[in-house]
Amino acid sequence: MTRTQSISVIGGGLAGLTAAIACAEGGARVTLYEAHRTLGGRARSTSGPYIANDGTHAVYADGEPFRWLAARDLVQPFARPSLRQLAAMRFRHQGRLAALPPAPLARFVLRRSRTAPVAEDFRSWGTRELGAETMRAVCGLAGVLTYEADPGRLSAAFVWERVTRAFAPKYPAARYPLGGWGAMVARMAGLARELGVAIETGTRVDRLPESPVIVATSLDAARRLLDEPALRWESGRAVLLDLAVRSRGKDPFLVSDLDEGGFAEAYSMPDPSAAPAGETLYQLELPSGGEEDRRRATARIERLADTAIPGWRDRMTWRRDQTAQGRTGALDLPGRTWRDRPAIDRGDGVFLAGDMVAAPGLLAEVSINSARAAARAALAAARITAAA
Repeated sequence: MTRTQSISVIGGGLAGLTAAIACAEGGARVTLYEAHRTLGGRARSTSGPYIANDGTHAVYADGEPFRWLAARDLVQPFARPSLRQLAAMRFRHQGRLAALPPAPLARFVLRRSRTAPVAEDFRSWGTRELGAETMRAVCGLAGVLTYEADPGRLSAAFVWERVTRAFAPKYPAARYPLGGWGAMVARMAGLARELGVAIETGTRVDRLPESPVIVATSLDAARRLLDEPALRWESGRAVLLDLAVRSRGKDPFLVSDLDEGGFAEAYSMPDPSAAPAGETLYQLELPSGGEEDRRRATARIERLADTAIPGWRDRMTWRRDQTAQGRTGALDLPGRTWRDRPAIDRGDGVFLAGDMVAAPGLLAEVSINSARAAARAALAAARITAAA
């Protein structure tokens, strides 16, 4: 195939690599620019012996983004939770750890076929349709998927779509790339190079290259680069804690925190390569609202660890603390949907990709869906016809 047109991609995270691969498969010459010296963006992972993702990550196998990755052998090999691990799931409810979900969540499952409105907030709709107790429990589930301390203020349709998909009463769709998301990023970069993509790391772009160009950065960085002050959208805030502990036979695989909307998950149980033998690597996440300072947020997530991982302070072998703010994906307020977010097509051959733009999906799926849409548009602008 003759490549007659160049497309520039700014940003080497999940969206940027997806866009670069799709454009190269469509016949374009592609140059990808990444400001950091390593690729991956928020999909980076630490190097061994403790392989922790930069934020909580899983790929959902029931979505088109997973099929796109899998068709190119980018997500393989992956692990999935075993039935034994799922049996070790626990629920934090009213300050206690329980093996079975509380009764309010059973009512949620029975009513999951309902359709929630876009225009109404989840608290009002959920209280009316589900009851106050069930609504509070579902908000605990939603905190994990939104990084939002108060999911009740969000669009009912936005919250309901996420919890009914992620917590469907079937075998979980979550998949864990072996070696962490950093390994998946490495495979994506390898495929991009095989397709002829020129990747320039350590290169900060302060001025847009000649179009077509895909801007696959954070929304804050895109706003500065494009000089578009209105390029903003609501996002969440959370405190994260990675803990490696000496393993115990009764350690839970997953603790869903229905009290505060957080969770603790043992990533090394489905993927033993994430921690040395005899150790378990956990990642904990807890939404942090308003102006809560880091010390208070850290104290709260440590209390979650006290409940979820008994004795962790004496067993700890490694620890990492993080705060995620404005990098946790888009949140839709009442009256808004993904279609109202910043448009992919910015005009004049400039296209936007990332997890805060106008594309459907759950969490990281928005990055992949928007990147593929941006690639199709860039190829069309370059007068190259191909299926991205």
